[in-house]
This record gives sequence, structure tokens and C-alpha cells, in this order.
Amino acid sequence: MRLPRLPIAVAPARHETLVSYLTRLASLHGLHMHELWEPISFQRPGSRRRDVVPDRLAAVTGHDRERLARALPELHPTPAWTSWRHQPQLGCPRCDARHRGGTVTRLLPHHGYVCLRHRYWIGPPDVDQPATALDDDLVDIVRAQRRHQRLVHRYSTTAAFDAVLTGFLFCGHLWTEPAEDATDVRWGWARRADALIPRGSEAATFSASLLFAVVYPEAVRLAGMVASPAWRRLARGNADEQRRFISEVGRRLGRLHYQPPANGDAIAHWMVIDSPRSPSRPDKTFPETRQHGASRGPMISKQSLDRHDRSALWFGRTRSGGGAILHHRHIRPVLIREWSREMDGIAATIWASRTTQGHRPA
Repeated sequence: MRLPRLPIAVAPARHETLVSYLTRLASLHGLHMHELWEPISFQRPGSRRRDVVPDRLAAVTGHDRERLARALPELHPTPAWTSWRHQPQLGCPRCDARHRGGTVTRLLPHHGYVCLRHRYWIGPPDVDQPATALDDDLVDIVRAQRRHQRLVHRYSTTAAFDAVLTGFLFCGHLWTEPAEDATDVRWGWARRADALIPRGSEAATFSASLLFAVVYPEAVRLAGMVASPAWRRLARGNADEQRRFISEVGRRLGRLHYQPPANGDAIAHWMVIDSPRSPSRPDKTFPETRQHGASRGPMISKQSLDRHDRSALWFGRTRSGGGAILHHRHIRPVLIREWSREMDGIAATIWASRTTQGHRPA
């Protein structure tokens, strides 16, 4: 069956997924999703999934295939899959408000955490997490996004991806420890956490994504060192060079007397094990997921919802978000690297990422 051209002209959003765009088109025209999906696609051999034919979609929408391919990564002839997160997510609600027909889901770039135009935290994908407005008290999170973009331009997408996730890993470990004094960086995290997840409202406002927002400015500061070839050389250099590196880490964290403990910590682990190696890359891309070629968006599993509720309850009791950050899939590429020792369970893996005990330099 061949569909005629649809009467309502609807353009795709930038980096929108096909299922999101087609769902909006179907909704605006009163069609069932499959009434639109099947005539413009063909079934993959040996699979229930389908691939859209660009020329058919162009004929139905009235948009030329080049324009569609620029906006829809799944139609691009050479998509930059490793530059985007593998999990589609919601973006800035004010940016998406002009796109008719329903919710817009996109493949956002790895460095896209804040909408700078409207000052919304988008963050990493999380359980049913909408974007969160950032008021003037949280302007340091907005500034961190600008610094993050400069890292991408200065060092490359791959280096910035590895560096910022490594910064999150450092901050996650640090947040599991008690604050030492009033100048400790964790007092600033407590301030941001109170603004984003007010005390007593955790059941309604908690999101692991917002915990990443809490530590984002410091993660990006540390990422500037992790991405820099010069700082990486110092990290694996002689004793004097390593002292310079450690001193600068302490300065960026506001811990002027910082020293790694005898058995190491996450920063010492990175200096000894990871700094001599190339930056880690994403462990999964969108085509490797079940959502690629599917005619409907992902469902949130009961297991994910239960884990979210437990994390909200624990955060409400402790107001410490380090554990949730360390257990979140977002940092998996730097928590479990290609050269990491295989460990028995996530608890052992997290422990191994914060010690130099039993490790040898690369």
C-alpha cells in the first residue's frame, strides 16, 4: 500500500529518532502508528524490525531526503553513532514546544547536558526524567556546560567524553565520603542538591540525572586535566610531576591539602592504571540497542522503577548521591574499561576503581 502525501507539513527535530518523528506524524493525522510505519519501510531479514526507505518518507512528508537525513540520524548515510548517546531521551521542553504532534525524543550528543539557550538541565538519560530549569543560584552548572563544549573543541569528542565521565567517577567516589570542613567541595554539592531535590520531596523530585547536575561543575574542572595530554604526562611522570598533578587536583576541588591515601583512591587509580592509555570510548551505540528499527519507544522496566525508588529513599535518608552516580550506567565506559580487571559484581568493580592495591602500572 502506498500512502499519499500527508496534508500537515511537519519537519523533524534535530537528531530526532525515527519512531519519535513518525509517532508525531501519525498523531497529527489521526493514524495508527503502523498505518504510517509499514508503507514506508521494509522488514529486516530474520527480524521483526523495519528500516525506513528515505524516498518513501520524503514522498509522504514533502521534505526532500537530504533534509530528512540531516535531521534524522537513522537516515543519514554515514551517521556519527559514537558521537551520540545510545539511549534516546527528552530534551529542553522550550526548544521542543514548537514541534507539533507530541513528545520529541532525540539522540543527544555526549557533551549535551544543559540547554544554554533556556538554561535547562537535560543530563544523562534516567527513569522518566524531564528537563529541569536552572535558576540563578545554579548558574555554575550552566557555565560548566560552556567549559565542557570548549573541551570538545580543544581536545576532541572522544577525549572530552572520556574526561567528563572520569570526572563524574572521581566526584561519585568523593561524595561517598563525609565532608571534612566548611570549605570542602561537598558543602557546595549539598547546596545544589537542596535546590534541585528539596529535602522532604525526594519521592517526587529525585532523579539520578540530577545528582550528575550536582557534581557537574567539578567533574568538568577535573575533566580539563584528564583530557589534557600535558596533565596526563604529569600524572604518569616522576614523583615531582605527580605531586604537581595532585596539587592541581586539590586546588580544583577546593581541597588544598589533598593527598591520595596509601592504598590509593579513584584519582590515584586513574593516574597509575588509566592515564597511560588512550581515552575510553562509548561501550554501546544506538544501532546496538533494541530501539533501533523498532516501531515504538522503550518501556521502563519494573526493575528500573524499583531501583529508582530505592535510590530516592536512600538519598532522602543520607543526602549523599555518590553511590547512585557510581551505580549509574552513564559512567560504565570509565568504570569498566577495556583493560579493567574482571570483578565479581558491581560492588567489587566500584571498589577496584578507587584503589591501586593489587594493580600494576600499564
